[in-house]
Amino acid sequence: MQRRSLIVRLSAVSSLSVLATLASAVLAPTALAQTQADKPPLRILVGFPPGGSADTIARLLAERLPAQLGGQAVVVDNKPGAAGRIAIDQLKTAAPDGNTVLVMPSGPVVLFPHVYKKLNYDVNKDLAPISQLANFQFCVVSGPKSNVKTMAELVARAKADPSTATYGSSGNGTVPHFLGLMIGDAAGIDFQHVPFQGGAPAMTALMGGHIGYTMDVVTEALEQHRAGKVRVIAVAGAQRAPQLPEVPTLREQGVAMDASAWFAMYGPGGLPAAMAQRLSGAVQAALKDPVFAQRLSALGLEPIGSSPEQLAAVQRADLAKWAKPVKASGFQAD
Repeated sequence: MQRRSLIVRLSAVSSLSVLATLASAVLAPTALAQTQADKPPLRILVGFPPGGSADTIARLLAERLPAQLGGQAVVVDNKPGAAGRIAIDQLKTAAPDGNTVLVMPSGPVVLFPHVYKKLNYDVNKDLAPISQLANFQFCVVSGPKSNVKTMAELVARAKADPSTATYGSSGNGTVPHFLGLMIGDAAGIDFQHVPFQGGAPAMTALMGGHIGYTMDVVTEALEQHRAGKVRVIAVAGAQRAPQLPEVPTLREQGVAMDASAWFAMYGPGGLPAAMAQRLSGAVQAALKDPVFAQRLSALGLEPIGSSPEQLAAVQRADLAKWAKPVKASGFQAD
């Protein structure tokens, strides 16, 4: 009788143990989610005012990353000014704990080191690559003064009459400024730069016949191109722009170069590799969302998603690419 009672008690204990194990397995994901949700929010710094492309990308990520980060909240913190350098200052002073990141265009890491004599950051020490987010393209736009339709016509006319080879940009020290110099060098022509206070004034001058060409962002030139007031004759990326599939690239037209710009996410220097990989994985998963990708495409952005190592490699290549045209121009921002 005592032995039977002991067996019953042991059986009861065993059953309780199994139930406890099952309960633990069921509750573990919930507990993990609660742990992540209780973490400080992931803060995405943006160095530009609300409404721009960088801000839009950051807010789209803020909508989707919580699902990839176990419920951790995500907030966007705009720190506009100094072409993004104020936000970089904020990132530099942030703890490398994976809770503060920065979304920015490529200019501050591939162009500014050549343009500015003194920078408030070291691109290799103060910024930890996380993921490339999206590419965007520039283009060569012909106006009524030149009325050319191809790069071959542009080059031939520039060689026959150098006074026609004038191009406008959104200002000194910008990507379009140096893009024109790179094209001139690759095509063997003396492309004369005419800076404006923004892309819109440059487009107005182009349509008015004051300059022959502009270097512009594809999406900024689309409206006037489609209206027939100007003509996009080449895109500067390695592939044709989805918005203008009929327009060949520079390389397709015999000008051996390509250059594009991109947005990326960075953490503060010293960010542990495991944290960078975790954030990169979350970003790549978010970018695979078809709705997210479609919204980026509508902005003229090509979704990418990359590992920290891939972003670092792209950064190094573009940093080297921009060195020659900036040096050749003799331009310094300070």
